[in-house]
Amino acid sequence: MTDAANLFDPFTSRGVRLRNRIGVSPMCQYCCEPDGRATDWHLAHLVARGIGGAGLVLTEAAAVSPEGRITGRDLGLWSDDQLPGHARLAEAIGRTGAVPGTQIAHAGRKASQNPPWVGGVDRDGWQPIGPSALAQEEMLEPRAMSEGDIAGVIADFVAAARRAVRAGYRVIELHAAHGYLLHQFLSPLSNTRNDGWGGDFDGRARLALEVCAAVRAAIPDDVSLWARLSHTDWLPGGWDTAGSVELSRRLRALGADVIDASSGGIAASAPIPVGPGYQVPGAEAIRRGADVPVAAVGMLGEPELAQSVIAEGRADLVLLARVLLREPNWPLRAAEALGATERLEAPPQYARAWGRVPVRDATAEPFAPL
Repeated sequence: MTDAANLFDPFTSRGVRLRNRIGVSPMCQYCCEPDGRATDWHLAHLVARGIGGAGLVLTEAAAVSPEGRITGRDLGLWSDDQLPGHARLAEAIGRTGAVPGTQIAHAGRKASQNPPWVGGVDRDGWQPIGPSALAQEEMLEPRAMSEGDIAGVIADFVAAARRAVRAGYRVIELHAAHGYLLHQFLSPLSNTRNDGWGGDFDGRARLALEVCAAVRAAIPDDVSLWARLSHTDWLPGGWDTAGSVELSRRLRALGADVIDASSGGIAASAPIPVGPGYQVPGAEAIRRGADVPVAAVGMLGEPELAQSVIAEGRADLVLLARVLLREPNWPLRAAEALGATERLEAPPQYARAWGRVPVRDATAEPFAPL
């Protein structure tokens, strides 16, 4: 693994080539059809970020089962009926020049909530499941999972990953962060089991590792497999960065290609020191300690900061979220701010808006018709 020099260098993983090291983080929109199918909102939302110059565009978390949804309006990948919508998204993202990817997830004890603009739990929803019968603050109490439940979740992740491949996604990310199910098994604060799926590090890490191994075996070698981790719970006695380094080392050995290093989510009361670049130290620790490519996240919206994270070898990519909601064309602005406009051209349809002269090539088709 070598240190990158520039935010606008390409990045390649298993033959999947990103045009730069800027990715769109998964961002739940909570506006799917009730059966988990994507809508035109998702098409417009994701394609706009691809047109804006991102190298990777990840969909929001796609639930691997109906009970694995955060809300009743979450995106799903538990049914073949959802495939046409995903295929439409993957194809359209790819036509912008970005690589299409998706995150697959199970909410565990954080399921059956209302959308955030409504708030609270969905009392007409369903009982969540989790490693233990411990509720997160002001959420529904989950049912502690049986061995059969655990086997079912692993199978659901595999089936969702296979559907993701059929849809045309080139990157699949396992969501093991932010207090959702795989993270719930990792953290001693949410996993109090005393069987083979809890207790010591090996027991608590077992589900994440078995999901990774099963998914890697089920997808083609040329599809890049990522895992998003919360590198720390920010709470005493919780999951920590040292555990994330060791887990990342094991995930890498099982075929995970990139670790997406975030933090928090196991408890709303955690005292998280939010600020520009606040999660980068965790990404750097994983990159160096586990010898694995890493994506950094968390308030990296100033181009100079994002560039420094890559140039200093602290991470291999940056994934952005809120700044891209405000500025879909942020990569183009960053290229301008960093003097790298020759590395990322504005689409010819937008070139004049950026004060650039579009390339005059009658044979070029920079964005094929949808």
